[in-house]
Amino acid sequence: MTNTPADPSLIDSRHAAWRLLVTLGLVVLGNSSMYVVSVVLPTVQAEFGVGRADAALPYTLMMVCLGIGGLWTGRLADRHGLTPVLWIGALAVCGGFVWAGLSGSIWSFGLAHGLLGLIGSSSTFAPLIADTALWWNRRRGIAVAICASGNYIAGALWPPIVQHGVETIGWRHTYVLLGLVCGLGMLILSMWMRQRPPLVSVVPANAGVAVVDRNRPFGLSPARAQMLLCVAGVACCVAMSMPQVHIVAYCTDLGFGAARGAEMLSLMLACGIVSRLVSGFICDRIGGIRTLLLGSVLQGLALLLFLPFDGLVPLYVVSAMFGLFQGGIVPSYAIIIREHFAPQEAGARVGAVIMATLVGMALGGWLSGWVFDVTGSYHAAFLNGIAWNLLNLCIAFWLLWRVRKAAGRPD
Repeated sequence: MTNTPADPSLIDSRHAAWRLLVTLGLVVLGNSSMYVVSVVLPTVQAEFGVGRADAALPYTLMMVCLGIGGLWTGRLADRHGLTPVLWIGALAVCGGFVWAGLSGSIWSFGLAHGLLGLIGSSSTFAPLIADTALWWNRRRGIAVAICASGNYIAGALWPPIVQHGVETIGWRHTYVLLGLVCGLGMLILSMWMRQRPPLVSVVPANAGVAVVDRNRPFGLSPARAQMLLCVAGVACCVAMSMPQVHIVAYCTDLGFGAARGAEMLSLMLACGIVSRLVSGFICDRIGGIRTLLLGSVLQGLALLLFLPFDGLVPLYVVSAMFGLFQGGIVPSYAIIIREHFAPQEAGARVGAVIMATLVGMALGGWLSGWVFDVTGSYHAAFLNGIAWNLLNLCIAFWLLWRVRKAAGRPD
């Protein structure tokens, strides 16, 4: 294992491009559990005889643990490199899926997903995003977007496969098989990730950032700036989780069936891939804060469109629009940290913000189920998501104002 940083000339190099391709594969495999639990939610609810909120708890536990695990895996990767993190993660992904497939209760099923999040998926999310940001300067935005798009590739790839497995061999056998495939794949790909990131310059690369005082990001203390980004991350992802977690159940309630819901989820996340790539290009030109603000506005618009349209074809269209509008939000936080904070703190700080976004996903997944149980419909749950999105929008706008003020630009 290489313990010293690579040559700085490797930044933006062909080696960095190959590493990015391997990283993409690791994200696709390691983040599979984030989306397949939504597919099996109606089946698991029926088998264990629980309410919608209780059936959503495994997802909530997984996302909370994923966020907490991101703090640990980010620091571990900063200190020891990615390879040991990825090895541990591969074992946890395999073991978590197998455990879930053998579960006899909703609580055992939930604890298995906690393992998947805490050690499994967390090893291939925040540490890889932070690592990617350190290997690129000129094309940092698109590189981070490609890395983060692996999360949505997983969301587009695995739900229809798992739905087919549920219909043919049952959800339990499907989970066990998925664990074996993803765990082994992660072990193999981790062999190409032994080299540490190059020593990086602290000169900002994006056109959207002028002069940056990394000791006073946004003119605030690093702790306050980090806290604001974390609150923004929670808010945007409470809103984001409503369609992503409950679209399958929503379609089932409307009489369209779980298979149609799985197709909408797959379409939503496939469009999210396009969104993340486009947002990466945009981010390289306007910077992370403006990209976050743009994504927040568009996500709020897409959530509003779920309210008046509940037909089959309109839901396909709105799901696609939602994917296209919100995909660039989470990667923008990594770019913001790379632009405004010290690069040697990237792993820990990206891990903290990613934890906040995942807490938001977890809270939103459970909260939407609770609102459904209380009201008997998802209309109020969509309104709740819109309110949280407005909070994210306000924080992003205020941080942009702080950046412009620090740069001496007119308000």
